[in-house]
Amino acid sequence: MVTAIVIPIICLYFYWIAKREMRASMIEWSALKTVSEEAIIYGEITEVTGSKQRYSYYRFVYILELSIQMEQRKWVVRKIIPIEKGVTIPNVEKGDYVHVYGNWKEDYFQVSRIEKRA
Repeated sequence: MVTAIVIPIICLYFYWIAKREMRASMIEWSALKTVSEEAIIYGEITEVTGSKQRYSYYRFVYILELSIQMEQRKWVVRKIIPIEKGVTIPNVEKGDYVHVYGNWKEDYFQVSRIEKRA
């Protein structure tokens, strides 16, 4: 009798916890699209790399990493793009002169938008 009541309650409790964690993960994943524009870096792109990585469960992100030569300094910038239906990856190539807007994270510059310049 007790198991007929306790087991469904335990199952519902773990289902509720899993739904709550998935909702929080979805909010964090979709928040990757918005990056505050606090600083600007400009220069010529010396290296372009991109990779698709798993964020959580069935959600993925595309990480576009650029090395930008700005006068005497070389900066590493990353644009993190949540992969969803209809997403477009910025088309940048080695040798392009760009302005990137974003903010500083731990050891890299996180990009909000990229503008090509002539």
